[in-house]
Amino acid sequence: MLLEQERAEVVRICQEMQRQGLVVGTAGNVSVRVDDRVVISPSGMEYADLEPGDVGVHDLTGEPVDARFKPSSELPLHLAVYAATDAGAIVHNHAPASTALGLLVDEIPATHYYSAMFGGLIRVAPYATFGTAELADNVARALDGRLGALMANHGAITVGPTLSKAFSLLPYLEYVCEVQLRAMAASPATMRVLSPEQMREASAGLSGYGQSK
Repeated sequence: MLLEQERAEVVRICQEMQRQGLVVGTAGNVSVRVDDRVVISPSGMEYADLEPGDVGVHDLTGEPVDARFKPSSELPLHLAVYAATDAGAIVHNHAPASTALGLLVDEIPATHYYSAMFGGLIRVAPYATFGTAELADNVARALDGRLGALMANHGAITVGPTLSKAFSLLPYLEYVCEVQLRAMAASPATMRVLSPEQMREASAGLSGYGQSK
């Protein structure tokens, strides 16, 4: 089977998103780019039942290369992000805090140093109907120089060089959004925002954080 390992990884990430409560039902989608091919989750299939053979392979124009089922309706969004960035993988979800915050703000200021994981303040892409070229363009612009963004009245998206890296950012993005929501509810006028220098220091610290394997 073409790109069998990547298809299996898409299934694993879809099921892990559901296990962690980062998606509702079949909402959200996952893809990984391999050269001029994009492996992407299918449209409207239960994640618990998903198998590698259900995951399709498409070219960079969206044409199927090896696909039994229709791809996610957000295939245009994934293709636009791959065209505009050097991302190797994309994860899109509809978790509660990130979705709620996308109703309220145009960007998340650097109120937590985790924002440095995404390249700075987190932008909110303007609303457009799901599956449209307009939404794809809006999200690609919001991701310029960033590894994550919110989508107004919709959800969130993270990107990375690998699928594991892109997915690993999702819980942090949801956490930043949850903290921001609580702070806004308590006292929005007194929220502390980190300075550019503090954000640079945080970014440098986070770049070497953790254990090498």
